[in-house]
Amino acid sequence: MDKVTAKDYPIYDHRPDLIKTVTGKSLDEITIDAILNDELSEYDVRISPEALEIQAQIAEDAGRWFVAANLRRAAELTKVPDDKVMFIYDALRPNRCTEAEMEAIARDLEENYGAKLNAELVREAAEAYKPRGFLNEEEE
Repeated sequence: MDKVTAKDYPIYDHRPDLIKTVTGKSLDEITIDAILNDELSEYDVRISPEALEIQAQIAEDAGRWFVAANLRRAAELTKVPDDKVMFIYDALRPNRCTEAEMEAIARDLEENYGAKLNAELVREAAEAYKPRGFLNEEEE
């Protein structure tokens, strides 16, 4: 993938050739006519991990490290099923999980989806929740 910089923003104007959907369609292929003719599926309009990485590179080049980190976590989550993402979102709310359950979520993300950045975030959340009393108590 080509390296991009903040000068390439917005990508649609400066480097649309780099943007592809999950199914490999270019932006030019995403049209109203294609929708009306049933030539597109829901997957044809989902953002790809590569497109999110491009956005992360732009954010990083602009000095927006936190935005870049969030975009890279989002890129990892494109490989995680939607229902699992929603489960994790709910599980990260205070007092929903034990520390062991949060570790199991982190391991699942890492081992089954290669989502190391998200696994790290779940572990960081568990560590931050501990002193605040936001973890469920371990069952005996």
